[in-house]
Amino acid sequence: MKQFKIIVEKHQDGYVAYPLGLKGVVVGQGDTYEEVLSDVKSAIRFHMESFGEAMLVLCLLNCMILFKPLTVSLCMSI
Repeated sequence: MKQFKIIVEKHQDGYVAYPLGLKGVVVGQGDTYEEVLSDVKSAIRFHMESFGEAMLVLCLLNCMILFKPLTVSLCMSI
């Protein structure tokens, strides 16, 4: 089980999320917070299955939840 720090941004037209610690572009999007988390988890799974763990730059463990205006950072296990 890998854990990644996921950045979730709320925009006027929905949410965008991306993980920190992976090489390449991995992005999720959705109309709701739940949709964007589901989409980004699916994108991370696909990325890891396609490119393998060699693309893993950093595995962030035991990270804490950080709240900033329009941005939420959290750990997500896939």
